[in-house]
Amino acid sequence: MPAVRAIFVSDVHLGTRACQAESLLGFLREHESEYLYLLGDIIDFWSMSRSVQWAGAHNTVVQKVLRRARHGCKVFFIPGNHDEALREYAGIAFGDIRVESEWIHETLDGRRYWLVHGDEYDQVTRHHRWVAVLGDVGYDALVRINLVLSRVRRALRRPGYWSLAGYAKQKVKKAVSFIFDFEDAVAHAAQQRGVDGVVCGHIHWAADRRIGKVRYLNCGDWVDTCSAIVEHYDGRIEVVHWGVDGAALGKALPAPAVAAALVQPERAGRPQEERIYLTPDL
Repeated sequence: MPAVRAIFVSDVHLGTRACQAESLLGFLREHESEYLYLLGDIIDFWSMSRSVQWAGAHNTVVQKVLRRARHGCKVFFIPGNHDEALREYAGIAFGDIRVESEWIHETLDGRRYWLVHGDEYDQVTRHHRWVAVLGDVGYDALVRINLVLSRVRRALRRPGYWSLAGYAKQKVKKAVSFIFDFEDAVAHAAQQRGVDGVVCGHIHWAADRRIGKVRYLNCGDWVDTCSAIVEHYDGRIEVVHWGVDGAALGKALPAPAVAAALVQPERAGRPQEERIYLTPDL
């Protein structure tokens, strides 16, 4: 029996220097599954239009996914905004990989989860594409700087992984507000569909929250924090984190101090919601 029933992955960004393909390969090698859902931005055509950074490990990721599909794993690819060119092939299977614009996954205990990348609920991406592209360039620069900082921290034997991009998201009020607005919009759309929950990506911010009547889950990314979502054979679904340096799988742990700081004034007066955020150690 495979290690888990289903794996949900988003925002791998193959074709960029910041892609943590080796970490993703380590995760996939240790976790066979019946279902593999690729929830968008797997291949970064936006960045590749500027500069292609396709390493050998990126080829291996593609081969690994194709091999899984050939061996009976049900693989679904839901394109995001960075690989949106593939959206015109929705409903078509390529090499046993099915391309869809969205999907419904049913867990072993009968709960229904709506699967979508999520960029449709990002107002910047929808209405101000040039701003989104500029932000993408800036985020890529932060991640590259972080790679250098990580090497320095290892040389100094500083424990834990520290994310510059994650730190910026936590400290910039507009970024925090954007995250909450995005999550609320996706959760509202899921509730309108009558499902139990939603699994998405897009904002590179892994999360597990109860919003209204639905459970909101975000896969995070394989650029910065290397996170995914898995369904176990008892029906449990959780956010997991695979170390950037290939460390063993660990359950996503709440960051109480950060989570508490994020729910301050802009959400005052709203009903309290259950939330777990996957954030790097600071």
